[in-house]
Amino acid sequence: MNVPTPHIEAKTGDIAKTVLMPGDPLRAKKLAETYLTDAVCYNQVRGMLGYTGFYKGKRVSVQGSGMGIPSIGIYSHELFNFYGVDRIIRIGSAGAFDVSLDVGDIVLGMGACTNSNYAAMFNLAGTFAPIADWNLLKAAADAAEKLGIKYKVGNIVSSDTFYGEDKKFSEGFRDMGVLAVEMEAAALYMNAAKAKKQALCILTISDCLFKEGSATAEQRQNAFTDMMEIALEIA
Repeated sequence: MNVPTPHIEAKTGDIAKTVLMPGDPLRAKKLAETYLTDAVCYNQVRGMLGYTGFYKGKRVSVQGSGMGIPSIGIYSHELFNFYGVDRIIRIGSAGAFDVSLDVGDIVLGMGACTNSNYAAMFNLAGTFAPIADWNLLKAAADAAEKLGIKYKVGNIVSSDTFYGEDKKFSEGFRDMGVLAVEMEAAALYMNAAKAKKQALCILTISDCLFKEGSATAEQRQNAFTDMMEIALEIA
C-alpha cells in the first residue's frame, strides 16, 4: 500500500524508526508537548494524533492507537509495513490481577495471552505465543532500575472486552500467574513478529481487580509519567 494510508496522513519520512504508542491520542499529545523538542504533528485523521520530535537528541514519534486489538492492529501494521518503523513501544494502563501490584506500579509485558481470535488470520497450525522483544524488554528493566522506578516483569492478557460478565476470566488468568489485563499488546506483538520488527508493552496499573484501588479518568490521561520516561529512555 502507498502512503498516506486510510488512517495515517503522514508522508514517507515523517515518522521516526521508534514509535511510542499510547491508546489515548490526548496522552500522545501530552507526551509530545511535555517531553519532545521540535515536535510536529503528522496525523490528525480520526483524531488519532501522531507527532515526531526529539528526545535527548534522538528522533522519536508518538502515535495514538485507539482502544482494543482491532485498532492497534491497524496502526501497528501500517507503521511497521508502510512507514518503515522498526520498533513500537506501547504505553498504557492495565488492571492488576497480582495482589502485590498497586495503582501506579509498572508492568513490563513479557508475553501477552489473549481471548481474541486475531492470530487466526496468520493461518498457523497451532497456538502462537505473542512475546515482547528481548532487547527492548531488558532495556526497559534496566531503565526502570536506573530511574528508581518500581516494576514487575511477567505475563499479561489482552482482552477483547472491557465490561466482562465472566469472573472466571480474571480468576483463571490470575491463577496462571498473569500479572494484569489490558486490551492491545497481543496484536502488537503478533504484528511485530510477522513484520520481523520489535515491540514492547509498558503498562501502568490503573485498577486492582482483587483488592481496593482505582485511578481517576484524569490520572489515566495525565499522571502516568513513569512509563513514559522508561519508554523514552529506550526509544
